[in-house]
Amino acid sequence: MPTPARVVVVPGEAGPLQIHDVNLPDPGPYQIIVKQFAGGICHSQLHQMHRPRTGTPQILGHESTGVVMAKGASVTHIKEGDHCMVTWVPRDGEHATRRPDPSEITLRDGTVVRGGVFTWADITMADEQYVVKIDKSVRTDVTSIIGCAVMTGSGAVYHTAGVKKGQSVAVFGVGGVGLSAIVAAKVVEAYPIIAVDLDESKLEFARKFGATHGVNASQGDPIAAIRALTGRPGSMDMMGQPVAGVDFAFDCIGVRQTMEQILPATRPGVLGASTGGTAVLVGVPSTPVELDARDLLVNEKKYIGSIGGSCRPDRDFPMFLRWFHEGDLDLDALVTARYKLDDIVEATDALAAGKIAGRAIMEF
Repeated sequence: MPTPARVVVVPGEAGPLQIHDVNLPDPGPYQIIVKQFAGGICHSQLHQMHRPRTGTPQILGHESTGVVMAKGASVTHIKEGDHCMVTWVPRDGEHATRRPDPSEITLRDGTVVRGGVFTWADITMADEQYVVKIDKSVRTDVTSIIGCAVMTGSGAVYHTAGVKKGQSVAVFGVGGVGLSAIVAAKVVEAYPIIAVDLDESKLEFARKFGATHGVNASQGDPIAAIRALTGRPGSMDMMGQPVAGVDFAFDCIGVRQTMEQILPATRPGVLGASTGGTAVLVGVPSTPVELDARDLLVNEKKYIGSIGGSCRPDRDFPMFLRWFHEGDLDLDALVTARYKLDDIVEATDALAAGKIAGRAIMEF
């Protein structure tokens, strides 16, 4: 029996977001219908909204909490009535034996819209690989951002980079993803943890999550400031210059300037003694970049990417929930704005204008 739902749609032609009343089809063998409690409003959706339109409508959103309304016959890890998180990374890709099925909805005018996951909807449909069971005792509002913001930022530090106790970290861009990266750096006892942003209030906010220092990039060269905080007396690089820079620099924005800054912000290696630091691209790139290949080679640095924080949701979501329950991950502070589905245009306008200090959610 079809399930009525309200879904946010990016129209195929120019124009604002629309909310469509649709009927979701019965779930296929590996699909799940989820009535949602809350969902995150992610900056990466702005890229989808603002890129040139192709004439095909799009459905958006990829992190939420909800309750299972119906499931396909081949779904075995979860049942009707269970609480869950919806995410965009396969929950157990290592052992998956099939590719996730796309979601497909039909608008009132007959247009068929296909996508992987869509959580900007009061009820959604997703492949079972994108649905992670959680205990009913878990809060279902602020935890909705674990499926992208927390996973992406914290996972980049914890899994992709593998930061260890005492290693130094700089995080460029301290929105929801960057703050989550700072949290993970605090959990693993990195030091110093340097937040880099253009907004002094955001730098102060980042200290609540574990940043030990703040660098305001609007007031000077952030690379020079980072080097001043991370000098290693007595160590010289291959060119005879004092060694300075962080062990790991994370770009959580994805604009050209920050993508190019994270490499020189890392420390050089010492020939015959140690390799250099690692620059980690976390933000979704919006432009090409130019990197200093000589710096990369001579100083034995690394520039790597992190998609979804290298996370496996079945393995990692329980860890992030434990951080939340033990007070290491303050999701109540990280969620700084709440909206209803009907306010989605207002919410995305606020996000684009930089008015969301942490992460915004929709509550259904």
